[in-house]
Amino acid sequence: MEIISHSQIAQAAYQDLLRLHLDERVAAVTGTIEERHRGGRTYLYERFRLGTEARSRYLGEDTPELRDRLARAAALKSDAQARRQRMTRLTRILRAEGYIATDRDTGSLFLAFARAGMFRLGGTLIGTAAFALYQGELGVRMDAERLAQTGDIDLASFQRLSVALEDKVEEDPGDILSALKFDPVPGISDRQIWKWRQSRSEVMVEFLTPAFGDETVKPLPALGVSAQALNYLNYLIAEPIPAIALYRSGVLVQIPRPERFAIHKLIVADRRREGSDRGKSAKDRAQAAFLIEVLAQDRPDELAEAWEDARSRGPRWRKRLDASLARMAETADRLAKLG
Repeated sequence: MEIISHSQIAQAAYQDLLRLHLDERVAAVTGTIEERHRGGRTYLYERFRLGTEARSRYLGEDTPELRDRLARAAALKSDAQARRQRMTRLTRILRAEGYIATDRDTGSLFLAFARAGMFRLGGTLIGTAAFALYQGELGVRMDAERLAQTGDIDLASFQRLSVALEDKVEEDPGDILSALKFDPVPGISDRQIWKWRQSRSEVMVEFLTPAFGDETVKPLPALGVSAQALNYLNYLIAEPIPAIALYRSGVLVQIPRPERFAIHKLIVADRRREGSDRGKSAKDRAQAAFLIEVLAQDRPDELAEAWEDARSRGPRWRKRLDASLARMAETADRLAKLG
């Protein structure tokens, strides 16, 4: 397949827009910064008062980039109007350069979830909704056929992180989904709700979390939802990255690292070879093949690290990877040459 890159202007515009949205998130901070330590990691919170009540708001894992933005929070707040005007100009440039925008229904859902804190609190887009956003992260063009939606919008988060954060979304996701005409779909074996269907479009929103054995339904307290647990998902959503969905002046979301997404798709494709989802297996392989071709050229070290990580996780992982690659000769060859 032919890989076509976006122009340098477009790639610079995307990175600038992403930077401005990360600045925008921090510009709202007015309280004092508090550190909390869990599992060898440091997490940052904003401590503030609402009336007579002391509250805290999760800001993110401690990184030099976040610390730098927090140090500039007052200046970022004063630049709000100029920043938002620049966001509008940059999204206009990206559309003119051929970036495919997020459709209205999906964009409005992402925007509502972002405003509620869904992505700030660990929610990560996965599936085709995330795949579409790699056009910005990798700076490559994607045609309409490659971006054809499966009908699902999947969000995932670690249950342990969701419990540990001690913070919660600012609006109930069920209320957001109901306002956008989504109806809850009760589980077969219990009444926990982890997916919603939009009647007018048949779009499905599903919440997922990693399983470490039994694939049951578990609560995600920070996100205010229940989630279906799935094996192999822990690999996919480790160390996610920020991304911009091109809707209005952009929506800041969170997606998996592209190399992990590509390798995970090989596993998912094998899991879907049988059953009701077998029709999606070919699409999983196609998405994996596309990303692996791009990454083998532009980010071979990251791809090699993700590949070795997955294969090191045991014979069950290697069996699924090899089963998919047996039907993908060119992709198997690219991975074998990573060294």
